[in-house]
Formats: sequence, C-alpha cells, structure tokens
Amino acid sequence: MGRILDQTRIRPFETVVLLVAPICGALLVALDVRPPSVEQAMPDLVQTGWAAGLLVAGLTGLLGIFWPGRCATRLGIELAAVLILATVTGMYVVALSATAGRQAIPATSFIVAVALGSVWRSVEIVLVLRRLSRNGREVERESPLGRTR
Repeated sequence: MGRILDQTRIRPFETVVLLVAPICGALLVALDVRPPSVEQAMPDLVQTGWAAGLLVAGLTGLLGIFWPGRCATRLGIELAAVLILATVTGMYVVALSATAGRQAIPATSFIVAVALGSVWRSVEIVLVLRRLSRNGREVERESPLGRTR
C-alpha cells in the first residue's frame, strides 16, 4: 500500500512543466507565432494542433494533479495529459531535428528529456492503476485540497 501511495504524490518538476505548457500553448495561439523549425516541418493545421496540444496537456495535467476526488480518476486524467505532452514534445523534437540537424542537439536533448519523462510517468500511472484495479480498492492520499479517497 505504501508503494501505491508513493506513486500518487505530487511531483514538483512535473507540475511546473504542466504549468508552463498551457502558457506556452496559449501564447503560441494568441500571438500566432511558431518556432521556425515548426513552421518549416509542419503543415499549418498540424502547427495549430501542436500549439493546442501544449495548452490541453498542461490544463488537463493540472486538473488531474489537483483533482479532489478518487485517486483512480485523478491518475486517469493525469495519464491523458502526460501522453499528450509526450506526443507534442516528440513532434517538436522531430521538427527541430529535421530542420536544424546537429545544431539542434542541445535543445533536442532537453526536449527529449521531457518526452521521456512523460512516457516514464505514463508507465508509472498505468502500473498503479493496474494495482488498484487488482486490489479492488482505492488508496487514500493527501491532496493540496485535503485528504481524499
């Protein structure tokens, strides 16, 4: 039980990334600007979807992290968010690598880290959800809004 509880605690790094993602996405959409690599590598519709994906991933992730209800619901929402985040960061890595080549290695290294961290967190969430369903019970956790089930 302690192991499941440990996997459901709030992670500051993930929270900050999910907080910055919607800000970045909203600015990209509102200002109608894109990084040059995205403009060169993606069609217009995909560019808009990519920017919207940042917005959706961040807002959904924050909703999941601070969800006051059931732990399984919270984890399911968070899972959707980190999978979207992994997808949009992966798209940016491909665009950046395709257009800038070796000059993009420093930037792509950090962006790949966010994508891999998102995949890693997704695997953790799936394992916790499997454990919860196998045990047939919910786990209590301490949320920023108080004790929840």
